Amino acid sequence: MNSNESKVQEILKQRGIDTAAVDDATEADIPEPCERFKQLMEVYYTLKVSADMETPYWYNRIWWENDGDLIEVRRAKAVAGGYAHTTPTILPWEKLVMNKCKNVRGAFPFPWVTASFFNAQAEALMNEVDAPAESSADAVSQVGAGGGNVTESYGEIVSLAKKFGMRKEDIPVLVKVSKYWDGISVEDISTKYGKMLPGYDQFEKVMDSVVVMFDSFAIPQGREVMNYYLPLQYGFDGIMELCDEKIAEFMGEAGDDGVLGMSRGYYYAAMKEVCKGLSKWCQNYADKAKDLAAREPDPEFKKNYEEIAEVMGNIAHKAPATFREALQMTLCLHYGVVNEDPQSGQSIGRLGQVLQPFYEKDIQDGVATDEDIIELLELYRIKITCIECFASAGVSGGVLSGNTFNNLSMGGLGYDGLTAVTPLEYLIVEAGMRAQTPQPTLSVLYDEKTPEDFLMKCARCTKLGMGYPAWMNNQTGMNFMMRQYGPEGMGVVEARAWCLGGCLESSPGTFSPLNYNGKVTMVPGGASPTCGTGIHFTALPKILELVLTNGVDARTGKEVFPPHNEKIDSYEKMVDLWYKYLDLSNQIVNKINNLQMDIWRKYNMPAVASLLKGGFFTNGQHIGNCGAKYNATINFESCGTITFINALASIKKNVFDDKAFTLEEMTDAMINNFGFKTAYETGVFSPDFRESTDQAEKYEKIFAACVNAPKYGNAERYVDDLLVDYEMRMKEYIPTIRSYYGKPLYMCQISVSTHGPQGFITLATADGRLAGTTYSDASASAAPGTDKNGMYAVFESATVYDHSMCQNSQMNLKIHPTAVKGLTGTRKLLDVIRAYMRKGGFHVQFNIVGSDTLRAAQKKPESYRDLMVRVAGFTQYWCEIGKAIQDEVIFRTEYDEA
Repeated sequence: MNSNESKVQEILKQRGIDTAAVDDATEADIPEPCERFKQLMEVYYTLKVSADMETPYWYNRIWWENDGDLIEVRRAKAVAGGYAHTTPTILPWEKLVMNKCKNVRGAFPFPWVTASFFNAQAEALMNEVDAPAESSADAVSQVGAGGGNVTESYGEIVSLAKKFGMRKEDIPVLVKVSKYWDGISVEDISTKYGKMLPGYDQFEKVMDSVVVMFDSFAIPQGREVMNYYLPLQYGFDGIMELCDEKIAEFMGEAGDDGVLGMSRGYYYAAMKEVCKGLSKWCQNYADKAKDLAAREPDPEFKKNYEEIAEVMGNIAHKAPATFREALQMTLCLHYGVVNEDPQSGQSIGRLGQVLQPFYEKDIQDGVATDEDIIELLELYRIKITCIECFASAGVSGGVLSGNTFNNLSMGGLGYDGLTAVTPLEYLIVEAGMRAQTPQPTLSVLYDEKTPEDFLMKCARCTKLGMGYPAWMNNQTGMNFMMRQYGPEGMGVVEARAWCLGGCLESSPGTFSPLNYNGKVTMVPGGASPTCGTGIHFTALPKILELVLTNGVDARTGKEVFPPHNEKIDSYEKMVDLWYKYLDLSNQIVNKINNLQMDIWRKYNMPAVASLLKGGFFTNGQHIGNCGAKYNATINFESCGTITFINALASIKKNVFDDKAFTLEEMTDAMINNFGFKTAYETGVFSPDFRESTDQAEKYEKIFAACVNAPKYGNAERYVDDLLVDYEMRMKEYIPTIRSYYGKPLYMCQISVSTHGPQGFITLATADGRLAGTTYSDASASAAPGTDKNGMYAVFESATVYDHSMCQNSQMNLKIHPTAVKGLTGTRKLLDVIRAYMRKGGFHVQFNIVGSDTLRAAQKKPESYRDLMVRVAGFTQYWCEIGKAIQDEVIFRTEYDEA
């Protein structure tokens, strides 16, 4: 051990972190989860994803009762009314309570955001109510095969968005509530003003062709980080007192800001209403628990209900006094934010650092043991896993794969520049190993100062096959923070507070002084609005296809872009045309996005999020008024990066360098799928499945040339240089586009699940990929089956550019479990991670599960209900992922040695 490492170890010991021995336990030594977790997971596995109308009804009612009030106060009252009238549901084995709605695995529509579908389909929905009840075993078994997804209507249940089941008795309420918002929802108002834009027809074309995946208003919040500081420090009653003080100070005072200065008084009035609603929500659970305790004959359950009543009654008013109360408070706040808007990726942040003071005091006082804390953390995992996002089928399935990306980050650096790892974070990992659920997903902010035994524990957790934790480069993340938010005052200290919002969106944070147990701890928390709205998921390979087909989608025969009518006689001209089409798409989509999000922030401004985030309460402004500390958070999201780069390499080599074929011959081969059946015909979306047609011989040579062209991931400069050119050109281009906050956009390079649907609408590509099959996943992963020189060659290709130029890059790897078996395997896995981080890679995540297991699970999903895989920044139950993504995960290159 060198002197620097010894110093770090000594500091850690002073902080109570024992790093003397590296965790060398085997996988078999992992204890089972607590009995409460087992019982509650049995319940979870029987639940269907449900939607109900309780919250929308109360939101609607209170909104219209306050017609004429100031918009931000009216909005806050409506949101608070939803909380105050949510029916509390408490299961017998729970210690942590609260749900998104009255159903444990439930959600609800947001017609004030988007009501067009419900209004357009009102008659059809009502007809389903009047239809005779079905009892088809086939319908039920099909739903069951998809885990909790309700993909078809059955019995008294109507399927919405191919995921949610709503009882027929709720459908008339849905239709009536939605009718109020006809023409005045965020969607409708945005469309009204969007149609005034020259080029709106171009927007419709890129959306209809799925060149761009979806509108920002569909999930306007999320991909950001929670901040729990204010309620943990003051409690709801304390915050309301602060609001009264601020109202007395600022109401009627503009200060030196004649535009927004007067809004400060209204902001504090709105925040007081929000706190009332959150407080009442907690109190309702306390009252429910008291009622259950009074009627419970079993002494153990009775005691548990009494404890719940005490905890909920306390946090309904006061700042938390114990770890359990603090954890329950954060859960309340998390549910509060995700109930404001349809959203995904509302990340938990660095919870183990925020709650460390509460854990430390409970352990010192003998109030709890580590096993008590682990039990609570296991139960917390269930509560987060139950969060659902009500959105369209294209969003919930095509983008999210049913996940809501509630990411919990660990590690990194603290306010003082030393490792931020806490003893509580060890227990968070332990809980994640014992209690294996998709959420919260865990992320390690890898830093050279991170204790070795913590890294080994995290690597051991990754080995278990759940896909978490994923690994991020802390220094690269900090460098991006200072690069992007430096103009807003971000310095190196604040840069240390960053973590992940959503699956992989790097998000700015801030430190706040938590005064608890006689000392002040600088705790990190989110300090920005969403870091993941903007130009959402642009299909890079599809645009290249449209360049070759002169703007016409050969799959549908429809024009997507105006014909360029250029003779493409050089590689450079082809690339320039690609950028012209990209810019044509970006300019109109960005304007529409700006309109959508501007309407949203004016009519639907977040209430709870505007209370919690760093900067809002100090500035007295909500999210829409740039109240956050950092606001340059809007991005350009791409999909299919490596498919695109490989296609460029193939065309450059085969057409322009070697002149083996003309570009017209290449395009003809692509349109005719190289003589193979398409994925639409075969129903198989994996690139390794090929079924010939009678035209296969005609295209045999050109197909072979495309397959054998240079491929990314093999440390081959010919193709890697094309990636460098792309990254450098986009680095200069994307910031020229401005968000509705007037700030420059940045690159976001993740795929989530969009490589499935966007691959589906794309013809064969010049790299040999067939029509309808998925794109390459992530942004730094090699296309499945094309990396021939091992994972270190992939690392070489991935790090040919500076990853801190972008919000993220994404690397997915699949390793067979035998390659990382035992303590030696854990060290090998950590060596792999460390090697990539030291080369400058930003992110890597692993599927450590054999392809044979995945194929068996695809055939018999009912036998693998608890099987989880890593998709692209998130973990999900295998049986709740669409077939296209399943096929892609199966075909990812599987390494048999680390």
